[in-house]
Order: sequence, then structure tokens, then C-alpha cells
Amino acid sequence: MLIPHVANSPVDDVLDKRGVAYLAIVVGVERKAATMARGKNVLGGDLQPCCRENNTGFYRTGFCATGPEDIGLHIVCAEMTPAFLDYSAEQGNDLKTPAPAYGFPGLNPGDRWCLCVERWKEALDAGVAPPVVLEATHISALEFVSLEDLKAHAQGAVD
Repeated sequence: MLIPHVANSPVDDVLDKRGVAYLAIVVGVERKAATMARGKNVLGGDLQPCCRENNTGFYRTGFCATGPEDIGLHIVCAEMTPAFLDYSAEQGNDLKTPAPAYGFPGLNPGDRWCLCVERWKEALDAGVAPPVVLEATHISALEFVSLEDLKAHAQGAVD
């Protein structure tokens, strides 16, 4: 897999041709690892994509896959609501404001995003948990929240 060279990019002046090739190999390995780590969803089936519009998930593949690097456990696929977005901002995590430097588009009600499981649980306890896409929520979420709670907040799968 080759990564196209983008002129005047922030890494333009620090990567030579060998560096770009190395970066292509590393990114390819990380994507393969992310694919292999997708795993199962909370219903026991193959993990489905959370969304196709935004590159969500810790690995930015569109899947709520996890691995050893994902300290926050971004494994709950949720559909954003105004109440949850406000709650998250009040907790210090503003998901509405774009952060282009990090490739983050900012979220709107109706967008789907892989949330940290503990944040979703906090929102559940506060009465503002957003709807969940069970087929796209990683099975590891069951270590933190019950299937019954997830089902009570279930939304349909990605088309």
C-alpha cells in the first residue's frame, strides 16, 4: 500500500522517500491489525461498521474495534443526540466542535460515533445515554455495561 505524497504537508520536510515508504508499511500494518482486531459485537456476530461518513473508532476505520493501544475503549457505537452532546461537553469532552488538526469533523445529532464505554455508562447513569447500534458495538462493552441496558437503548444497524 502506498500513501500518496501531498506537497506542503506538515510531514513534507521531514520524510524522504524511504520515510514515506516506511510510513506506508506502518499504516498498512496498523490497518491490518485493526481489521484483525475487529472481533465480535455484543450480539455475538461479526462487528459491523458504526458509520461510513466519519472515520470513527480508535483506529479510524469506521469500526468500534479495540486493541492494546485503545486505553479509552472506544467500543460503543452510538447515535448522537442533543442531550448527549451537551452532557459530553459539560464533562469536558466537546464533540460538537470540529478539530481539523486531528481530522475530527465535529458531531451533530444523528451522527454515529464510537464512544468510550465508560462515558456511555456515565451518560446512562445520568439519564442521557444516546441510542446504541448493537451490531456495531464491540463485545468487550459487556465487561462494563449489561446487554439489557444496551438493548434498552438499541438503534438499527448501518445500511
